[in-house]
Amino acid sequence: MSTSVDTAFTGSVAAFYERYLVPLIFEPYAVDLAARVAKAAPRSVLEIAAGTGVVTRQLAVMLEPSATIVATDLNPGMLEEAARIGTERPVTWRQADAMQLPFEAGSFEAVVCQFGAMFFPDKAKAFAQVRRVLRPGGLFAFNVWSAIEANEFADAVTSALAVLYPQDPPRFLARTPHGHHDTPGLARDLAAAGFTDAPVFETVAFTSRAVSPRIPAIAYCQGTPLRGEIEALDPGGLERATDAAEAELARRFGNGEIEGRIEAVVVTVRA
Repeated sequence: MSTSVDTAFTGSVAAFYERYLVPLIFEPYAVDLAARVAKAAPRSVLEIAAGTGVVTRQLAVMLEPSATIVATDLNPGMLEEAARIGTERPVTWRQADAMQLPFEAGSFEAVVCQFGAMFFPDKAKAFAQVRRVLRPGGLFAFNVWSAIEANEFADAVTSALAVLYPQDPPRFLARTPHGHHDTPGLARDLAAAGFTDAPVFETVAFTSRAVSPRIPAIAYCQGTPLRGEIEALDPGGLERATDAAEAELARRFGNGEIEGRIEAVVVTVRA
C-alpha cells in the first residue's frame, strides 16, 4: 500500500479526530507536553503540527499571560477545526509546512510538537527548521508514539484489519504513528539538525478509556489517515472495517467500558 494517504487529514477526518481520538489518546499527552513547556516559562511559543489544537488549548491555559502562541499545521482542515473550538486566549493560527517554516531565525523561545514528527518526510530537515527558528537556549519539546504493541487499542485495530484484508493489510498505524520511536535515530536527526545538547528521552504511559469498543474503532478507522487506506482498498467498506475493529476490541477488552495502555516517548532538547 502506498504511503501517499499517510498525511491526509482531510474531509471529515478532522472532526472525527477531534471528537474521538483527542479524548481517547491525545489529551493526557497534551497536558504533559504543555506542562513541560510552561515550566520553561517561554515568552514566545511556536507549535508545529498542531492538529485540532489539543496542545494549543493547554498552552493557552498554562503559559504566562504575556506569552505569545503561534500554532501551525500543514492541513487547513485541522486548523479550521482548532480555530472553531477556540482557546482561552488569542492564538495566531497559520498554515505552515514544518519542512519549511515561514518564520525568521530566532523568533521563538520554545517550539512544541505533539505526535507530528512521525509524519515529517525528512526529520533532520524539519528539526533543522526548528533549530533555526529557536533562540539560543530555547526549548524543543515533542513526543512520538512507542511501538504499536505497547498501544493496545491501536494494536487491536491493526490486527483486526489484517484479518479482514489478508492480501493487503492496512498498516498505517504501525507504519507511521507507531513506526518512528527509535531514540538513537531521533538523537542522530537532532544532531544533524544542529542541536548540540544531548536530548532527553522519557517513556510516558497512560491508560486510555472508552465507554465502548465502538469508540476506538471509529477513532482509528475514521479519524486518522487509516480511513483513506481502507477506502482505497475497499471502496464502500469503511463501516465493515470499523465493525471488524470493534469486534476485535470487544474480544480483547470486553463489551461496555474498556481500557488499554497507551505509551509514547517524550523528547526535550535545548538549542
